[in-house]
Amino acid sequence: MQDEYRTVAREGVHETEISRSRFLCALAPAATEEEAQAFLARVRKEHPTASHNCYAYVIGADASVQKAGDDGEPGGTAGVPMLQMLTRRDMRYVVAVVTRYYGGVKLGAGGLIRAYGGAVGEALDALGTVTRRRFRLATVTVDHGRAGKMENDLRATGREVRDVRYAEAVTIEIGLPEGDVDRFRSWLADVSAGTAGFELGGEAYG
Repeated sequence: MQDEYRTVAREGVHETEISRSRFLCALAPAATEEEAQAFLARVRKEHPTASHNCYAYVIGADASVQKAGDDGEPGGTAGVPMLQMLTRRDMRYVVAVVTRYYGGVKLGAGGLIRAYGGAVGEALDALGTVTRRRFRLATVTVDHGRAGKMENDLRATGREVRDVRYAEAVTIEIGLPEGDVDRFRSWLADVSAGTAGFELGGEAYG
């Protein structure tokens, strides 16, 4: 599994003009293929008079799902260069839709490839990307007397506190880098004098 991946920071649109054709690249995070398809459908609905709505998306931290479509442009001149730009930038869980309004000047195959790939690259630069790192979810259980100090200690040492729940005992959910688990166990035993419970959960990215 990938230890980290990059994705788009937020949904947005970036426009470029090439030889009087307008290229609007809409980017969005997409957790699943269904989300990517839904975003594509939404963009198509917003631009019913556009010449083309070409798309590319990459789903999975290991890029296990990769799809692209040319939407009537010559085969391989739109969706594929868009997809190549996403994968070259190590982008994951992302969908790109480039809407083209034809301006009357033919670009040729090479021009189209540069235009569609370039539109995605410019949009990524304009909207920004974020890096997500893999970590293990873990639960720390302590008594009420130690809970406040424990939470402060966790935050002070740079641990990611994701949730705190108060019941008979206090449960603190944290995220740990994979390589930090054993060191954290030792630290927890020290600061709690062996009284804190510790349970490892699944993996996530954050």
